Amino acid sequence: MSEFKTLSSKIVYENKWMKLREDEFERESGSRGVYTVVDKPDFVVIIAIEGDDIYLVEQYRYTVGLRALEMPQGAWEGQYDVEPEKLAAGELKEETGLTAKSMTYVGFQYLAYGFCSQGYHVFLASGFTQGEQELDQEEEGLLCKKVKVSDFEKMIINGEIKDASSVNAYGLAKLKGLI
Repeated sequence: MSEFKTLSSKIVYENKWMKLREDEFERESGSRGVYTVVDKPDFVVIIAIEGDDIYLVEQYRYTVGLRALEMPQGAWEGQYDVEPEKLAAGELKEETGLTAKSMTYVGFQYLAYGFCSQGYHVFLASGFTQGEQELDQEEEGLLCKKVKVSDFEKMIINGEIKDASSVNAYGLAKLKGLI
């Protein structure tokens, strides 16, 4: 197994959502290189299922210029050490207004470890009490939608659900027999 030795590391850009760092490294062979890494806090994805229905959110995703359906998900800016279950309960309440009686941990995945250190924890939520959404300013226009699980699966197959984290989270839970 080849490992790299970090020779230097510097932050080249930073805001409240992310850090961009540039690392100079040396390979086992002695050759050197530079790697640019996006550091963001880990986030959560919540599979909110009640009976035959699943709760999704629809919001405008600036980076791709479209409104997208996805599972409730998120992180708290600048907070790298939030307990994942607390974060999942908070994001679910914030985006959907739902409070879950049960949160089952499904697993952990990396978002895109070819350039980003960020990962995400997946939770299966059930047994809901409905309250009010508590959206952040960046979530303006976010809508909560309840759809049939069978329709959600068709939306994945048809390419209507394009969020890889949502598709992956659902697939992981299904393969583990939790759904």
